[in-house]
Amino acid sequence: MTDVLRRGRASLAFSFFAQGATFALLVTRIPGIQDRYGVSDGLLPVFLAAVPILAGAGSVTTEQLVKRIRPSLLLRWSQPVVLLALLGVGAGGEMAELGVALAAFGLAVGALDASMNMLGVSLQRTYGRSIMLSFHAAYSLGGIVGASLAWVGAHWHLALWVSYLPVVAVLLPAALVGSRWYVDGGPAAVDGSVSGSVSGPVSGPADGQGEREQEGGGGVVFKLLLPLCLVMTFAYIGDSTVSNWSAKYLQDTLGSSEQLATVPYNVYMVTTLLGRTIGDLGVRRFGAATVVRLGALVAALGFAVVAGAPGAWVGMLGFTLLGLGLCVLVPQTFAAAGRLFPGASDAAIARLNIFNYVGFLVGSPLVGALGDAWSYRGAMLVPMVLVLVTLVYARSFAAQPDRYGGEHERARTADVGRGSNGL
Repeated sequence: MTDVLRRGRASLAFSFFAQGATFALLVTRIPGIQDRYGVSDGLLPVFLAAVPILAGAGSVTTEQLVKRIRPSLLLRWSQPVVLLALLGVGAGGEMAELGVALAAFGLAVGALDASMNMLGVSLQRTYGRSIMLSFHAAYSLGGIVGASLAWVGAHWHLALWVSYLPVVAVLLPAALVGSRWYVDGGPAAVDGSVSGSVSGPVSGPADGQGEREQEGGGGVVFKLLLPLCLVMTFAYIGDSTVSNWSAKYLQDTLGSSEQLATVPYNVYMVTTLLGRTIGDLGVRRFGAATVVRLGALVAALGFAVVAGAPGAWVGMLGFTLLGLGLCVLVPQTFAAAGRLFPGASDAAIARLNIFNYVGFLVGSPLVGALGDAWSYRGAMLVPMVLVLVTLVYARSFAAQPDRYGGEHERARTADVGRGSNGL
């Protein structure tokens, strides 16, 4: 692989890492944010729901913007906005300031998530083998680092801006410098070189317009994309169940101590990192569809163990299985969209990314409502069933002509498509 590709892969991995740390610093300090601004328990869900709703709007906007602007440029400028918005959340003092900062965070994070995954899919096609899970592993690592820093800030009773400022001061300039080496999908030369870096020549948007319009148009794309949209939604319902309810479930249902109740989410994040670190090898060896099927089965087993656990330690085993199972679904869903629509994957990924936020919005209230009306053990069976539905759609992950894995892995760089989007 060329140095351009190596630098592009490393810089994009750092972007995923930075976003993982940023998001973790926000969500793990929600009690501190609530105390700083005096947000009531009744008003808090409104603020929390507004962020993914605006992120969905940002993703929709990104679909239109990438017709004229390279995804790398969107990523280059949306990431600083997300970081500055995080700092704004920590530095404000009035409710209105919190609202503005969270609105900026939501809109920018939608563009950031979509453009990051666009570049990831493009690089995977250029490499000719599965590397998408490695980017999401970097995100998981960032989440672990961010959550750890948030714990330090809470433990030492640091003001929010004191916790956030050093992180932003490090990540923002590093992300801007790294953005010089982002690689957009461009025409790949026969010898494996790439002409699509930010600093290098990239063909204009008009070059691929006809192909995007042909393959990315209206209902045809959504009909083919719908199975992946459902898988994305179900995966994030499972993920939000763990992030929002694992501590409460362990303490209130399984009778653990308050200290022990903080462990499952950390275990989940570590096993997510582990699964994504080795997941690309599984895709190359067995194919994406097989890895997705296995991930869905392991995740469903994890929910079953959690629902039937007699005590806290068995419950933690279930959350461990959940991390190993769920971790492969989202990266492979983005990658599958890129394979299904090689001439219009920017649009496909932007639309698919919306269902990330749909799952996040649905998951936590769904489990909470079922838990209050029925039982929290029974509520855990609902995301289990939804994850199992993924098996019905596993064929959508089967390799297309640019198959990754085993004897189908290509020996050299492939053409990543036409146009500056080139996806």
